[in-house]
Order: sequence, then structure tokens, then C-alpha cells
Amino acid sequence: MDVMTMLKAASWLFILAAAGGLVMAGIRFGTGRNPPIFIAYAHGLLAGAGLTLLVYAAVFGDVPSRAMIATCLLLLAAVGGSVLNLVYHWRQQPIPKGLTAGHILLAVLGLVMLLLAVYRPA
Repeated sequence: MDVMTMLKAASWLFILAAAGGLVMAGIRFGTGRNPPIFIAYAHGLLAGAGLTLLVYAAVFGDVPSRAMIATCLLLLAAVGGSVLNLVYHWRQQPIPKGLTAGHILLAVLGLVMLLLAVYRPA
């Protein structure tokens, strides 16, 4: 599989993960309670699959610089998502809204950079 195909596949996985993220953010910010765990797991699985594909393409292929920036931003977002899940959600504690907002910001910036790399190459 060539690099651009991998980047396109990763972008679609992240778009699906973002849809789940929107649902979770709506639940957390709208109702004040944590979202159901199955949505969080599906979100993490999709994002993890996209990140794995993106990192593989970055390590073994010649990816555009925007895709490298996207990889870094999405890795940071993954760290934040892992903290949200393991420190708060897993222990059934309220997920901090500030940390959630930071996770969302990094993930959105990373996805935008990836989409620019794939669909508007420099």
C-alpha cells in the first residue's frame, strides 16, 4: 500500500473517531456526566487504528511535512485521551472538562493537518 492510501485510510478512521468524540463531548458538556464506556472504547479503537497506520506511514514512508505535524499532534491527543480514560473514566470519576477541551483541540488540529496533507498537498 502506498503512503497516500495509508494517509487517506488513517484520515477516514480519524473522522469516524471524531464522530464518536462529538457524541461523547455532547454527553459530557451537555449532561455533566461521563459518556457510556462502549462509546469511549469504540472512539479509542478507531483513533488507535488510525494512529497506528499514520505512524507506520511516517516511519516507513516519505510523508509530507503536514502529515508529520499531524502525527505529532495526534500522538499528543492520544496521550491526553489515555489519561482521560485511565485516570478518570476507568475509575468512574468525572472527566475534567478542561483536559477534555485540550484533547479535543489537539485532535482537531491534528485531523485538519492530516486532511490538508492528503487532500491539499503542497
